Amino acid sequence: MRARKLSVEGAVEFTPEVFPDERGLFASPYQEPAFVEAVGRPLFPVAQTSHSRSRRGVVRGVHYTATPPGNAKYVYCPQGRALDLIVDLRTGSPTFGAWDAVELTPGSYRSVYLPIGVGHAFVILEDDTIMSYLLSMFYDPAVELAISPLDPALGLPIPAGLDPLLSPRDREAPTLAAAMEAGTLPEYDVCQRMEAARA
Repeated sequence: MRARKLSVEGAVEFTPEVFPDERGLFASPYQEPAFVEAVGRPLFPVAQTSHSRSRRGVVRGVHYTATPPGNAKYVYCPQGRALDLIVDLRTGSPTFGAWDAVELTPGSYRSVYLPIGVGHAFVILEDDTIMSYLLSMFYDPAVELAISPLDPALGLPIPAGLDPLLSPRDREAPTLAAAMEAGTLPEYDVCQRMEAARA
């Protein structure tokens, strides 16, 4: 399995080897030895698995969880095609405000790890796209927060010619600057301590 560190500190893309034969193929999108080598600790204890199904043009995010309690994610696309967006929302982080993008497809078997405090969004590029997640925390709407994916200061790469379809929550989400002013963004040092506690 190949691991590639992303532009957001602590986030990693994983691409497994694929083994085709006359029956089809076999791939392992999560492999603990490769994860430990790249991240420095095993994957979090999984508290919840989730999946979403979306049509082309849907934009979900930028979502994050108040920290504490914080929420780390391991994301995979078993059907369709999506542009996964990883955004550093941790104040004090060396890459605060930076983002990276990874195209996820079933053919690549690629996955993305997002540490605690990192925002997540994706743009659906094909109808009937499914996104699957492993989460370190169960979903609690009381601590779920969002930043606008259309914030011009972030400049996320939403493809031209795509008419973004957002939920009311995401349409009304604050900009990064507004969230910072409101004091709702995670602190990098707190996120790091929480990550280290899992080691």
